[in-house]
Amino acid sequence: MVDEDGFKELHASEYLQVVDSTWLVLNVSSNGSASLNNQPIGVTKIAKSVIAPLAEHNVSVLMLSTYQTDFILVREKDLPVVIHTLASEFEIYKEENGELAPANCEDISNGFHKAKQEFNATVHPIQTPQNRFCILSIAPETLPAIATKLIDVLFYSASPPKDGAANNQESITFFAFSLIEGYISIVMDAETKKKFPSDLLLTSSSGELWRMVRIGGQPLGFGELRYTFFFPPHFINDYGAADQRFPLEVNRIWVVLDL
Repeated sequence: MVDEDGFKELHASEYLQVVDSTWLVLNVSSNGSASLNNQPIGVTKIAKSVIAPLAEHNVSVLMLSTYQTDFILVREKDLPVVIHTLASEFEIYKEENGELAPANCEDISNGFHKAKQEFNATVHPIQTPQNRFCILSIAPETLPAIATKLIDVLFYSASPPKDGAANNQESITFFAFSLIEGYISIVMDAETKKKFPSDLLLTSSSGELWRMVRIGGQPLGFGELRYTFFFPPHFINDYGAADQRFPLEVNRIWVVLDL
C-alpha cells in the first residue's frame, strides 16, 4: 500500500496490478481536544465502536495495526456512509492542510439512507497456524544495520514448512514491514525474530506473542468478510471511552499488488 505521492513514483509495469478503489485513512483517538497527537483508544474499542457499526452498513474496512497505533482504511466512495454511521458516537474531524476541522454530516450526503440489513448466516471455517507472532519496532537510524537480513527475509526466505501438518495446524509464512510517518513497524513469527540482532528490536517488556486466525478456506474478498484485519492488534492498552475524538485524516491510499 502506498499513498498518492508514492504511487506516482512507481514505474508502469505489466507485473503491477492496481485496485481501482481509492482508500482514505481514519484514525480514532481519545482526549478532550481535536489534536493529531491524542492517545489511541485501542483495537478492542475500535472493533466494537467503529468496525462493527460500519459492517452493519456493508462498509468494507481495512484495519492496519502497527507497533505505534491503529489505522482504519475505508473506500473514498463510502465516506458519506462512514460519517453518518459514526456521527452519533464520535465527534468527527477532517484533516485539511494539516489542521483538523469538524466534518459536517449535512455537507456529505451522497444519497445516504440507513437501510435495515438482513442478518447473513454464512459460516466460514477458521484456521489457526501453529507459529506465534510478535509485533516489533526499530529506530529508523538502526535500519542500515539490519537491511541485508531484512531483504533476505522479505524476498528469499519464503520456503514452505518442511513438515506436512494439517491445514488448521500448519505454520504460515508471514512477514509485514510498514513505514508510516517515519515510524517502522514489523510483524514476524518468533522463529524469524531469532535471525535479527535482539538489541536493535523494540518490543513490549512482557515479550507477548500473538496467534493468527485465518477465516475461510480461500480468499473471500471485502464483500464477504465485511471487514478485514490486515495486521494483528498492537500492544497499546485500551483507554477510557469518555470524550472520544475521531479525526479523519484524508490521505489517499492505493493498493498495489505485485503479481
